[in-house]
Amino acid sequence: MHLHHETALKCSKLITEHYSTSFTLGIKTLSPKFHGAIYAIYGFVRCADEIVDTFHGFNQRELLECFGKDTYRAVRDRISLNPVLHSFQLVVNEYGIEDALIHAFLQSMEMDLYFSEYNASRYEEYIYGSAEVVGLMCLRVFCEGNEAMYQQLKESARRLGAAFQKVNFLRDVKSDYQERGRVYFPGVDFNAFTGDAKQRIEEDIQCDFDAAYQGILRLPRSARLGVYLAYIYYLRLFKKIRQLPVSRILSERVRVPRNQKLALLVQTYFRHQFNSL
Repeated sequence: MHLHHETALKCSKLITEHYSTSFTLGIKTLSPKFHGAIYAIYGFVRCADEIVDTFHGFNQRELLECFGKDTYRAVRDRISLNPVLHSFQLVVNEYGIEDALIHAFLQSMEMDLYFSEYNASRYEEYIYGSAEVVGLMCLRVFCEGNEAMYQQLKESARRLGAAFQKVNFLRDVKSDYQERGRVYFPGVDFNAFTGDAKQRIEEDIQCDFDAAYQGILRLPRSARLGVYLAYIYYLRLFKKIRQLPVSRILSERVRVPRNQKLALLVQTYFRHQFNSL
């Protein structure tokens, strides 16, 4: 079984490295004891997201339903021949990740197959399931069974996940709206997207970032640097988006160049070493 565990975790790591250089950098700056678990969570999340975002021409609803059933079976039986689900169940069972978090995540993925526009309540539900619960899964890992710490940091973890997802929505307006017909922000018409509407969204995101920062400072040192690096990267991306006019947001996907990501890594490392986050 050890070889199966090891191979499954390596598969999740490979998925993370291929899909996100940003999260890979963040994970590598966590304590090594967390690497496998966070790769496993990312691999699980990424596979579900791919089903609803890119598996066009296939029965996406059926694929997601099977993925969900296989997930619960893997967690229950503590084994799966699907390496992504096997590595994920290892983390779920070791760190006590609740079924409710998994259910909320899969439910949000399903929403992408049924809804193209979101009202306020549906938007909040989607943000919670698609992003906030991922933060809570990671927090379960970082707290290593310390329930008091988990409860104290839950709200900040949720707000960080929400900030990341909302920034993604702004960054991906072109592909979400023009290619998939999705409008996540309630009451927003991208055919008449104004600077004022963009500013209101940005003010909401800034509040999430501010609330999340306070929680990052209270994380265990073994997790703080990696989470802070992800925070700094997304904050840099967010600031770049804020400086751009609506026309640019609608016509291109904003990115932080790789050399800037590496510079952020170096700066963040030294700030962390000198306790000046």
